[in-house]
Amino acid sequence: MFINRMKNEGTAYGVFKVFNGIVMVAVILITLIPYLNVLAKSINDGVDSMRGGIFLWPRVFTLENYKVLLNDSSMYRATLVTIAKVVLQVTGSILLQFTAAYALSRRELWGLKAINIFFLVPMYIGGGLIASYILFSYVGLLNNFWVYVIPCIWNFYNVIIIRSYMESNIPDAVIEAARIDGAQEWTLFSRIVLPLCKPILATIVLWVAVGAWNEWTTTLYYIQNPDLYTLQYKLMQTLKESERIRALMQQAVESGKSVEEVAQGMKVTTDSMQSAQIIIVTLPIIAVYPFLQKHFVKGVTLGSVKG
Repeated sequence: MFINRMKNEGTAYGVFKVFNGIVMVAVILITLIPYLNVLAKSINDGVDSMRGGIFLWPRVFTLENYKVLLNDSSMYRATLVTIAKVVLQVTGSILLQFTAAYALSRRELWGLKAINIFFLVPMYIGGGLIASYILFSYVGLLNNFWVYVIPCIWNFYNVIIIRSYMESNIPDAVIEAARIDGAQEWTLFSRIVLPLCKPILATIVLWVAVGAWNEWTTTLYYIQNPDLYTLQYKLMQTLKESERIRALMQQAVESGKSVEEVAQGMKVTTDSMQSAQIIIVTLPIIAVYPFLQKHFVKGVTLGSVKG
């Protein structure tokens, strides 16, 4: 039956489909197996994990790693900070970037070329970290929650993608007809343009949300208050601590001590905590992504037709 289908579809296309299926299965395994390995370590006894050999299934099942994490009040505070950061970044980005893209998509805008150049140049030329630090210190954003939001809601690359989508998929006749009916610019944008931009809206929401959720360098550079730490920054701290503890334990083992002696009295280890924290941090994105996947693909392909 498979050979008959290949003959009907053409041998070359049939070979392509088989090769494509093999590649896709390989990609799925390459991305899924490391995650399942981390999941297995997160529900395995920490001291037992130090012996190695954990692959896709825990050897000594335990939920102690998650209990320790969930009993840490700073984790809840970091979660709230991260969620607030994502929500405000997404909301601000949508409002600012879509309104800017709508304005720049209007050919009658005076000085359109100069405005495009004005925003395009900083995409390639920037002041760097030191200039940003000095600027944020002057405007009071150091050690301030709003450093997560205000500098991050503008992205001219996203504006270009949104503008291209609007120009490619929203005819000028629709805008003109609404204006003849008496619609003002905000009405045009909110009731006509924005509803027609659902695919690219989902795309930008996904880009901004994933970027805001995963980003931790802002905390490293500009935040000293532990109450403003994000989940990703705490994960980075756990990774650094894990490296330090691993080095100390390696020295102890090399001096003749056994793993059991070194880890005596420990319920969890930094490695096991690190695995549990990775699972907690990545689950929200994994849960949200499938619902935006269809719009994401459509938005990227349609938004890139015209530059």
